[in-house]
Amino acid sequence: MGGGRGTRLSPLTLERCKPAVPLAGKYRLVDIPISNCINSEINRIFLLTQFQTASLHRHVQGTYHFDPFGGGFVDIMSAEQTEKSVDWYQGTADAVRRNLVHFRSFEHDLVLICRGTNFTGWISARSSISTSKRRLT
Repeated sequence: MGGGRGTRLSPLTLERCKPAVPLAGKYRLVDIPISNCINSEINRIFLLTQFQTASLHRHVQGTYHFDPFGGGFVDIMSAEQTEKSVDWYQGTADAVRRNLVHFRSFEHDLVLICRGTNFTGWISARSSISTSKRRLT
């Protein structure tokens, strides 16, 4: 999920969402969880966005390109009005619920939900999934 207001990072977030804040030159905060997923062989990524996301969209569209045979993508899902709802996302769980129809169009066994600014450690996404599977059994 990317696109929160990021009020604690003001003035860096006056014109962009927190995941779009520059990091080390050409990178953005959102590159960390996306890179973590890609390096963990998770290459079908939906990025749910909502607030001041134009620069985030430009960055993601210009950065992540996958070969046509691998089936990988970073797909940007912006908050949208539908016949069922005219509201913004009411948090991460609501954003996921509203986009289930898109997620279900791709075969999958598990879904990993990350923050768009997950800057805490460099733990492998695969490691997180393995730990979660052990807890469920």
